Amino acid sequence: MDERIKVYVEKMGKSFASMMEDFGTIRAGRANPKVLNKIMVDYYGAPTPIQQVGNVTVPEPRIIQIQPWEASMLKPIERAINMSELGINPTNDGKVVRLVFPELNEERRKDLSKEVRKKGEGAKVAVRNIRRDANDFLKKLGKNSDVSEDEIKDLEDVIQKETDKHIKEIDKATEEKIKEIMTV
Repeated sequence: MDERIKVYVEKMGKSFASMMEDFGTIRAGRANPKVLNKIMVDYYGAPTPIQQVGNVTVPEPRIIQIQPWEASMLKPIERAINMSELGINPTNDGKVVRLVFPELNEERRKDLSKEVRKKGEGAKVAVRNIRRDANDFLKKLGKNSDVSEDEIKDLEDVIQKETDKHIKEIDKATEEKIKEIMTV
């Protein structure tokens, strides 16, 4: 790959990775510890990821269990989960915090599907913006240097192929996530 456009291709890959990370935080009826990834707990005044203050397990398909390493962390963990946009009330038995994921009803599944489509569309827009930036860069490169028009055209073709590839991956991942959500 040409070094001049490598940075743009890497940015496209990062857009896809970011979307996949977002998809991981959308719950699909089953307990998935990734939904906790963006929740921070106040650990002695420092915001800390839940995974770093306790052991996160999935003992049953619809339950996430968080066993803090210090009993004093039960309340801060509960508070962080309640303040998040997770929409699940944690229960605390004095030793562990449990999150019970209810079955998703049809309306909630459709809402989550719309959210997934929106995130997928956002990722495609990001990839197209990166393509535009790359093409602008190539146009300037063509004007300001001794790079041939054919070489610029070849680089533009590579950028377009990478754009198409990433958009196809985004569409595929979006459809898979929607299928996962809609599966009862």
